Amino acid sequence: MLDRDTLKYLDEALGILERGFLELPGFHASVDTSRLRAVLHDTARRLQDNFPYPHPLYAGQMLKPPHAVARLAYMLSMWINPNNHALDGGRASSAMEKEAVAGIARLFGYRTHLGHLCASGTIANLEALWAARHTQPGKVLASSQAHYTHGRMCEVLQSPFTSVTADAQGRMDMNALEDILRRERVSTVVATLGTTALGAVDPLHDILKLRDRHGFRVHVDAAYGGYFTLIETLDPDARAAFDVMGEADSIVVDPHKHGLQPYGCGCVLFRDPGVGRFYRHDSPYTYFTSGDLHLGEISLECSRAGAGAVALWATQQLLPMERGGEFARGLAASRQAALALHAQLSADRRYLAGPRPELDIVVWTLAARGRAAAGRRAQAVFDAAEKRQLYLALLRVPDELAAAWWPALARDADSVMALRSCLMKPEHADWLPRITAILDTAAREAAGA
Repeated sequence: MLDRDTLKYLDEALGILERGFLELPGFHASVDTSRLRAVLHDTARRLQDNFPYPHPLYAGQMLKPPHAVARLAYMLSMWINPNNHALDGGRASSAMEKEAVAGIARLFGYRTHLGHLCASGTIANLEALWAARHTQPGKVLASSQAHYTHGRMCEVLQSPFTSVTADAQGRMDMNALEDILRRERVSTVVATLGTTALGAVDPLHDILKLRDRHGFRVHVDAAYGGYFTLIETLDPDARAAFDVMGEADSIVVDPHKHGLQPYGCGCVLFRDPGVGRFYRHDSPYTYFTSGDLHLGEISLECSRAGAGAVALWATQQLLPMERGGEFARGLAASRQAALALHAQLSADRRYLAGPRPELDIVVWTLAARGRAAAGRRAQAVFDAAEKRQLYLALLRVPDELAAAWWPALARDADSVMALRSCLMKPEHADWLPRITAILDTAAREAAGA
């Protein structure tokens, strides 16, 4: 499961890296290798207490293994340990970050941009909402299926926040949005392109039409779903939303989700480079080594690992972000696996499937007389599958969605416990027969319980 064959290329690359510093006097840090070896072995044993995230039988949460080139490039940079706050802390890695971020901006259709990497989608969304508050202060709206980070970050920023009802597909309900816009002044609307629970894609194209009438800013949270813009075979509504991403005021994407990067690697982009004025600050001990832009001058974070930028840059060199390319084909395979699993679940009377996946997340529960029994059976399948080394996730489906998806279930609970599977690995398409066979056994065991 754990790739070790590629480690020989790290040693070769370290030799190349070291040749860049041959003019320096010789120096080797002292390391007690016997103690180091013992601690590493203890560390490896501790890390065994994990789910097998890199394996195709892990089909639960959004945990996608980084590509080998990302792991190796990240480790390679650790011998330098660059800090991408100021150029004198990471000259090469800062240049790599600017190039990598510019590539992502082009992917989403930005002709001009200001952007940088950060620790996570949460921090990236915080920065986008912070800039929105400076540009156009006031109320922020996001779908009830949007990530909870938006409400939390609005609390941090002391910006008023309102949740907008979702439709039966888990997307922002346009009628509900219009009702709020008619009654209240709204400053920012967050469109989620790939919700965390369902992978639902808010109708960005329709939200932008409302912006033309009501004058609010549009922020796109594509932390999970952004890279799916490369997929030609998306359903029409999702394709229409991804096609207009370049018209949004700001965008967030997480390369550590579908971008094959180690945690943590988020990215925030602004269409207007002028938002850089909100970041402007002075430091009596930084920014002197170059007149060029230091990434710390356009980021709320200060010290920040340059290793993430090195890993992302290397990955984009190996796997260009282009339609029809190897990277895009991997995303397409994940979505095909999700569609195939959803079709099988929909055809099996033991299951109650959720909506057709827009990206690569599948949600379903177990057939029963009522919601409570369905939830108990879903939990039993979850437990039985894990015993057979298939790892799923659980999702509590709220009343409004449960009523729309599974109206035949007696409403003896205000929600339904469901199973959720993020089929984020391209290999999931090949492993689907094994996955469904385990599900079949788990469902039979749950029915007899």
